[in-house]
Amino acid sequence: MAQPLSERIRQSWQGKGWLSTALLPLSWLYGAVIVARRGVHRLRHREPAARLPAFVIVVGNVVAGGAGKTPVTIALVQALQQRGWPVGVVSRGYGRTGQDCRPVRPDSHASEVGDEPLLIHRNTGAPVFVAERRMDAVQALLHACPQTRIIVSDDGLQHLALPRDFEICVFHETGIQNGRLLPAGPLREPWPRAVDAVLYRGEASPAIRQHPHAWPVQRQLAAQTRNGLGEQRALRDWAATPVLALAGIAEPQAFFTMLEARGLVLAQRLALPDHADDAALRARLPLLQQAVAAGMPVLCTEKDSVKLWPLFPQAYAVPLQVELPTGLLEQLAQRIDRVLPAIGR
Repeated sequence: MAQPLSERIRQSWQGKGWLSTALLPLSWLYGAVIVARRGVHRLRHREPAARLPAFVIVVGNVVAGGAGKTPVTIALVQALQQRGWPVGVVSRGYGRTGQDCRPVRPDSHASEVGDEPLLIHRNTGAPVFVAERRMDAVQALLHACPQTRIIVSDDGLQHLALPRDFEICVFHETGIQNGRLLPAGPLREPWPRAVDAVLYRGEASPAIRQHPHAWPVQRQLAAQTRNGLGEQRALRDWAATPVLALAGIAEPQAFFTMLEARGLVLAQRLALPDHADDAALRARLPLLQQAVAAGMPVLCTEKDSVKLWPLFPQAYAVPLQVELPTGLLEQLAQRIDRVLPAIGR
């Protein structure tokens, strides 16, 4: 079977071969659009924007595809909550069917609010609002929850209309690869760019590590799993047991590899597109039902569970735990302590 063009382009980002070079004119055009967009934004906002009555943190990336922003956002919100700060979250709600502004509730459907905002809300209990324009979500959140002192934007590094006090750029193991802009490379915007902190996985390149506040972030699968029926099982219970693993995330192989590292035997792997919709999951239901009927456990990512459980509650979700660097939390706390008193409420 011929390899899809999109996959060939992604593979070309690993170097500066002929395909990446052939796409350079489109990258130059993309870069010109970025410059023009920033110029228009500066012209429209020559006067300083009104100060938001909350400290705004943006967790984003500059590389196309997943970088693990949402697990970082969850860990960050939980860390801020532990310090006693009322925190809210805003998101575009990528993959949802509508574009309206709405709150995320525990019983919301992922198709209405997006799988990642729903996962954040269920894990943190923090108020979460989604909207096509993040400023709309911020205003709705502050109106509904006026006690909120800190707002975390899940993604939005390139969303210039949202004022922010602190930016965190997240990288996965592949880093900036060939360092070129889309589509000749993976970059959404040129790197390096000014951000307050950088989090990376694996062995980061000097282009990432040279940032004065760059830290490695540790991730691991949780020891306990849970299905949609409320049943819990220790992950180690399935060591050496054939399982069916399902992942509809940007890097399915990363989930599969982490399961194997914990001693599980992956008899079947179902790699779905990131933010896979209900139709894609329904198409796999017969296979999942066959696996359970044969006594084979079905394991999925926690992100997939918010969509899969209404259809197939027997699946066990394996949470991903992120340990944020102490240096990042200290840097952020110092900035918050300096800025929050100056914010009038």
